[in-house]
Amino acid sequence: MTTVAQALGAARKAGLDKLDAELLLLAAHGFASDALHAVRSWLLTHDTDELAGPVLDRYQQSVQRRQSGEPLAYIIGSKEFYGLALAVDPRVLVPRPDTETLVDWALEQLAHGSRGPGDAPARVLDLGTGSGAIALALKKHCPNCVVDAVDASAPALAVARLNAERLGLQVRMLQGRWFDPIDGRYDCIVSNPPYVADADPHLDALAHEPVQALVSGADGLRDIRQIVTSAPAHLTPGGWLLLEHGHDQGLAVQALLRAAGFPAAGPGKTRDEQGCSYRRVRRREIIGPSLN
Repeated sequence: MTTVAQALGAARKAGLDKLDAELLLLAAHGFASDALHAVRSWLLTHDTDELAGPVLDRYQQSVQRRQSGEPLAYIIGSKEFYGLALAVDPRVLVPRPDTETLVDWALEQLAHGSRGPGDAPARVLDLGTGSGAIALALKKHCPNCVVDAVDASAPALAVARLNAERLGLQVRMLQGRWFDPIDGRYDCIVSNPPYVADADPHLDALAHEPVQALVSGADGLRDIRQIVTSAPAHLTPGGWLLLEHGHDQGLAVQALLRAAGFPAAGPGKTRDEQGCSYRRVRRREIIGPSLN
């Protein structure tokens, strides 16, 4: 028979890092996926326990999946984003910590003047919502805001709706390409769109994630181009456009913004003649070895 300590040791020898090995074992043992970090101490107090056959089988299968490069979040079925435990699977991208910056900025703007006219609640739009991470985080921390979320993928929206229901957060989920299903204007538009070039050599490292949520034409800017061009017609005066883009796309994105009527922009943020603003976050490592 194999003990907890022996199983963890075998996983480490197979190349898994300590945290991955521990979380996979807890998941195989039946602990809830959104509580794995909280129960890691169980491994210390039960390190000499023998694992039942079915538990060991599940664990070994999970280790093999992780060795193949499958994201940990897909295997355990959960990923934390901005304090929310989100269900994730191969229908959606795994939310990345870098994207939490968009939530920070949106909440900052909503707290400093980006409000609806009169006493109307601020209206927020998340384009390309995927798992619902950004939209749900904003609704959680700005409960009076009206939050809409759009995605072209029906399977992705199913995951987002599941997360909204599990978290008890009211976000309207709409299927369509970017602004197609949208009517009206918003005080804040947020998007982490696809921005990887079709032929980027690093895409193999992300083979387990949905390619339509990653790639965006020959230059990686097809979707950003569409969003930037259409955004002014959907922003209220004084509203904000918050975008994530690739680490090497800053100058190209600035050019797109200027062409859409925004002035030249330095790092961070700027405001156009109508009072609409944008802010950009560069992802330092848009693709790489990390699969969490």
